[in-house]
Amino acid sequence: MKMSKGRLSRRMLGFAVGAGMMIAAGAAFAGMGQPTPWEYTLQHSASPVMDSVNWVHNFLLWIISSITIFVMILLVVVMVKFNAKANPVPSKTTHNTLIEVIWTIVPVLILVAIAVPSFRLLFEQLDIPKSDLTIKVTGKQWYWTYSYPDHGKFEFDSLMATDKQPRLLAVDNEIVVPVNKVVRVQVTGADVIHSFAVPSFGIKIDAIPGRLNETWFKATKEGMFYGQCSELCGKDHAFMPIAVRVVSDQEFATWVEGAKKKFASAPANSFASLETAAR
Repeated sequence: MKMSKGRLSRRMLGFAVGAGMMIAAGAAFAGMGQPTPWEYTLQHSASPVMDSVNWVHNFLLWIISSITIFVMILLVVVMVKFNAKANPVPSKTTHNTLIEVIWTIVPVLILVAIAVPSFRLLFEQLDIPKSDLTIKVTGKQWYWTYSYPDHGKFEFDSLMATDKQPRLLAVDNEIVVPVNKVVRVQVTGADVIHSFAVPSFGIKIDAIPGRLNETWFKATKEGMFYGQCSELCGKDHAFMPIAVRVVSDQEFATWVEGAKKKFASAPANSFASLETAAR
């Protein structure tokens, strides 16, 4: 019997160590700007809003885990201490004032503790600070159109590129923004409801025909960041990726000058075609 208990203890310890290693590995390999195979954590943050999202997520995880462990302990105690063998004569207690007060007040305090940071995060997402540039996003079946009204009012289409990596996320024309600048994003739809979402920036907002929604982000790291349409919008919903390239101020200024010539020269050339994207 002692050997059995020792073996069980070692197995439980091994399971705990393995779970800890998996958690550490998941955090270490969480994607920067794109999904990672076997990832179960959030993508790495690249904006102040996503920093707040991560904090609230981790805070809620501690609360949920504590409640789960507490309930499991109660279940074990009840099964061991109050089974028919241990208690041949069952208790006939009908109520306990102290316990009833505790299980009413404690959940209320927990909900308040959850509500305060949640509302703070919601306010941070919706309260758009003074922007350094504005990008207008129009969702269409099944691609995105982007325009830069502060930089010459040029616009271009962005379609999924089949000859680039990462698969199903690369596009022919990327959004380009400068690092550490507040970007106001105005989102609408041209046909059905779409949803503009970039996980690393902590943004997700619906693109609704006839309505202009706004969100914002401030990219704190240079590099490529990907998202996808997050509202079922038809047969090619899965093929509406979003690609954002974050560059330095100098690189952004250079890109703007090139984009003005490339996309604003003729209206007919400002829209990418499906054939162009396929090539």
